[in-house]
Amino acid sequence: MIKEFEKLTRQDQNLLLNGPVLVSVLAASAAGEIPDYEKADAIKLVHLKTYTADPLLIPYYQEVDKHFKENFELMAKKYAPFNAEKRALLQKEVIALNAAIAKLETAFASTLHTSLLGYAEHVKKAYKGLVVNFLFPFPIPDLTE
Repeated sequence: MIKEFEKLTRQDQNLLLNGPVLVSVLAASAAGEIPDYEKADAIKLVHLKTYTADPLLIPYYQEVDKHFKENFELMAKKYAPFNAEKRALLQKEVIALNAAIAKLETAFASTLHTSLLGYAEHVKKAYKGLVVNFLFPFPIPDLTE
């Protein structure tokens, strides 16, 4: 158990442990589906976070990493097809995630929130980066920024 989660309800704890899954599925499904490379990138990133995250979050990402792949698959199935209605439901879960983060001690909450935002941004850019870096290996203003 992550010591920062001890005073939270089991529901909030589970929501927080699924935070990277939620933001990954939301970010990766922006085009209406989740390509395999975005799923692989999200899995790789959460594993890397267990070593590279802010030291305050290392135990959190170690716990998340234990079931990330299976939870990602379950959540992707739950919200597929990624139409407007399903994405709205997914966004409601992200709102609930933010409410759970707000119940945490301030320093941990701020660090976690910042980390999840960066994580989501990385997942969203995975495809753009793949295409841009492969097709345009030299910087092109407004395209490779």
